[in-house]
Amino acid sequence: MNVEVGIIGGSGLYAMAGLNVLYERSVETPFGAPSDPYVVGELDGIGVAFLSRHGLGHRFTPSEINYRANLYGFKVLGVHTILSASAVGSLKEECHPTDIVFPHQFIDRTRHRADTFFGNGVVGHVPFADPVCTAVSSLMSDAAKTAGAKVHVGGTYVCMEGPQFSTRAESNLYRSWGADVIGMTNLTEAKLAREAELCYATMALVTDYDCWHPDHDDVSIDQILGYLRANVTMAQTILRNSIRGSAQRKRDCSCANALQFAILTDHRAIPPKVRDDLAPILGKYIT
Repeated sequence: MNVEVGIIGGSGLYAMAGLNVLYERSVETPFGAPSDPYVVGELDGIGVAFLSRHGLGHRFTPSEINYRANLYGFKVLGVHTILSASAVGSLKEECHPTDIVFPHQFIDRTRHRADTFFGNGVVGHVPFADPVCTAVSSLMSDAAKTAGAKVHVGGTYVCMEGPQFSTRAESNLYRSWGADVIGMTNLTEAKLAREAELCYATMALVTDYDCWHPDHDDVSIDQILGYLRANVTMAQTILRNSIRGSAQRKRDCSCANALQFAILTDHRAIPPKVRDDLAPILGKYIT
């Protein structure tokens, strides 16, 4: 069975309900080990690979996650589309806890993580003006509406470094920028997915109001987990109902050819080891 769709689960979503598990696969990558072995199975006739980004038991902080290995592993498995889920804080009054946001834009506030496959003798610059695959995001948001979720389509996700939550000054700064939600993981995944020519979209599960709201307690882990538990069934339903459409859609988006004009380095100058390491990603462009 071809594995076409990857699912990345975040805080509170450590498994995929309804997945007929066939096997687990550990993938060796030039960047080290992914967060966990990939759980590969079949869901409604579609080959799916599931990965918990923080690892089973939630072992990795957002900065410790090996994003490059995680995305590289999906590419090796044959995945072409990734559906992501994560917990976020709301930066707007109208985005309430248990609402679901499908952001189309990001602001990068990270500082300490590797977020590109390029370097070490090969230079590339992918287009990233529209950082999620809007076609896949639309499939997911439509599935959420059908399932009865309170949905917000579009908007901007601030990706902070963590693992600490925001200061009140930071939270109010991000609100002044017009951002909608804040989290710690999705932008790094989106960057690497684009470089690997994978379609990527995320479902942001609102759990709190960060620390800006005068009428709500500041964000805490107990609060986050409580709202995630309340929303996990809905999240599972949305993911499940997005898989078939994501697998069967025609990939006529720019994600599929993001590297076509991105590689600046003379192919003859790329070190052999780098060429071999990145063959799953660059192979169709470097002869």
